[in-house]
Amino acid sequence: MSLVLDPAAQDLLFREARTANTFTDEPVTDEQVQAIYDLVKYGPTAFNQTPLRITLVRSPEARERLVAHMAEGNRPKTASAPLVAILSADNEFHEELPHLFPAMPQVKDLFFAERPVRENAAALNAALQAAYFIVGVRAAGLAAGPMTGFDFEGVRKEFLDADHTPLMVVNIGRLGPDAWYPRAPRLEFDQVVKTV
Repeated sequence: MSLVLDPAAQDLLFREARTANTFTDEPVTDEQVQAIYDLVKYGPTAFNQTPLRITLVRSPEARERLVAHMAEGNRPKTASAPLVAILSADNEFHEELPHLFPAMPQVKDLFFAERPVRENAAALNAALQAAYFIVGVRAAGLAAGPMTGFDFEGVRKEFLDADHTPLMVVNIGRLGPDAWYPRAPRLEFDQVVKTV
């Protein structure tokens, strides 16, 4: 076999996992979220950047404010999920680079002195981290429902600040009834991979 990961784990993380649309009412604990983060923080990024920021929406008041910014079809899912996370990119991530990349502390000013460069790097590397986060949710035996159907500027103003760019909203919990649509097709290996 070409993969060393147990087939059941492969199914849990990829083959049997889907974007969840319904959840049970079983709560998602802070300990579960901590375990997820403590696993996925090791995913690779450029220069060990860590621009991902996670805002957990737990209070009913905050949930109501978030639901108002969601696209119509995403409102019921967001209102009923046990936990909702807003994933965003910190455009001032470079301030942490001397600590996070001690092999080259000058990288902060050498590559990331200009805001547009930082925003591009933050968007790419936070998106990588967001993908790791989704896989981490699955590794915890939970389901993730990532969504980009929302008012980005409204969510930024309501929950973040000018230095943070929203990436996605992720509903998290145990799978509910009819939680997902049938598996959609994927491209085959030869359609994607080219050897030169």
